[in-house]
Amino acid sequence: MILPSIVAIAQICASLGIRRAVISPGSRSAPLTIALVRHPDIQTYTVSDERSAAFIGLGMARQHQSPVALVCTSGSAAYNYAPAIAEAYFQQIPLVVFTADRPPEWIDQLDGQTIRQQGIYGKHVKAGYELPVGQTEMDFWYATRQVAEAINLSQTAPYGPVHVNVPIREPFYPEKNEEINFDPAVKVVRTVPGSLALSAVQLQQLQTEWNGYERKLIVAGQQPLHSELSEVVGSLSQQQQIPVVADIISNLHPASAAIKHADNFLSAGDDEAFTALRPDLLITFGLSVISKNLKIFLRKNRPQAHWHIQPSGTAADTFQSLTRVLHTEPASFFQQTKSWEVSSRAAGFYQAWATKEQQITKKLQTFFEQPEVSASEFQAVFEVLKQLPDQTNVHLANSMAVRYANLIGLPGHQSQIEVWANRGTSGIDGSSSTAVGAALASDRLNVLITGDLAFFYDRNAFWHNYSLPNLRIVLLNNHAGGIFRMIDGPRQQPELEEYFETKQSLKAKNTARDFGMEYHQLDFTRTDTADKLNALLPGFFHGSSDHAKLLEIVTDSEANASVFRQFKNMIGKQETED
Repeated sequence: MILPSIVAIAQICASLGIRRAVISPGSRSAPLTIALVRHPDIQTYTVSDERSAAFIGLGMARQHQSPVALVCTSGSAAYNYAPAIAEAYFQQIPLVVFTADRPPEWIDQLDGQTIRQQGIYGKHVKAGYELPVGQTEMDFWYATRQVAEAINLSQTAPYGPVHVNVPIREPFYPEKNEEINFDPAVKVVRTVPGSLALSAVQLQQLQTEWNGYERKLIVAGQQPLHSELSEVVGSLSQQQQIPVVADIISNLHPASAAIKHADNFLSAGDDEAFTALRPDLLITFGLSVISKNLKIFLRKNRPQAHWHIQPSGTAADTFQSLTRVLHTEPASFFQQTKSWEVSSRAAGFYQAWATKEQQITKKLQTFFEQPEVSASEFQAVFEVLKQLPDQTNVHLANSMAVRYANLIGLPGHQSQIEVWANRGTSGIDGSSSTAVGAALASDRLNVLITGDLAFFYDRNAFWHNYSLPNLRIVLLNNHAGGIFRMIDGPRQQPELEEYFETKQSLKAKNTARDFGMEYHQLDFTRTDTADKLNALLPGFFHGSSDHAKLLEIVTDSEANASVFRQFKNMIGKQETED
């Protein structure tokens, strides 16, 4: 028999909006697994590798900004969730993590699959809960109250992961043909979110301060695609003559006149040139930015004031200049500021940034027209981004893939493309799994651009029984960790190839065969070039398939580094390590 408190967990999940659960097989977790699988309102997935499972859940939750449940058995299985939980914490993605556990009397008694699970994720969850083992009326009330509190907390701004540790005694499985009856009337506490708005007095004070700053700069951090926000920010930028700096992961590419290539032009220039770009007032919103050059520039050229906009929570002082945190929605704030006073020096400051953006955009186009760069992975990313269909989720693996894409940027007309990257912890683990999660939770086309180390490190992303006809993978295989050849420190060391690049001879054809993917290959080390890639991409993106498609582009690490050095020489020296 499955205990009533376990059955109630599944019902509370459904009542509070959890529609998906990613489960890794195990015996201790069997009661919770069965309860969730049998609940009619919860779609369940089984993924054997807990590390991949957690990132798949993260991809699902990020797709809809709604909580996804994770379920695993006791012991080291729970530890394998940790990388994805840390990523979810720093990206503010709601995950509800259920870890089955031994009852407390068996902890530290050398029993199998038994570790200290209470508080296992430390400060990388919003809160941790320990359910009672007993089944008295008081235990039931306490357990159901905690589960509801955990789910509500996961989707209370700032969103994030929560941990519910569930000690379970045997027996684990229901009797044959035993039915599980869910009670929709089980008591739950619901949190009703309110809208945050600044008062008239607060707005008047901010407006007065606003009028005292002549040169204003807006910097957007990582966030989902918000069409309304893009429109408001673009309109404000033009009306108020305020430059808006937007990394590719800010998803502000639809905003008119956004500065998309600051990472390029801020890598070159003297102090006098940078002085012309220094703001008096910096306004930021969103999470992390990719550009190390932008961070260095703003830390060296600190504004007089820095306002950060976020609905709630503690704000990070990334640029070491934070003076105010505005607890409101960015779109609401920018809509109100559109009518505020325009500084007499705004147009000149705006033009200084716009001129830099125009210059680097022309340089980029010219650079990729050179025949000598056409067989590089940098060129490959340029062509892939150029041909992406609208209505696409683009997933960028960490290391060089996300950097290449940020240096290139997306055209503004691709207004419905949404860009995703695991920039909470910025690790290569889980890039493929996160894309898989998004593909399972969305009918949109999902395109993953990844490097070989990130891809092979996360092959278990595809170790499950779900077809992914809407997933396309572009794999840049230079048989090494190519980023280390582009950083002055490691590339000058004799240990480069073995201990930093970790050269490997793997090819993705076997992976594609093992997991039933449609496979394509281009070899830039031989005769293939960007022209052949351009001819292949339309069918790769648009052609129907019952399974995922994988395009492996083989390149040479040294040739890639040479092309990237040419690019850096064109715009000035630029480091890639952050």
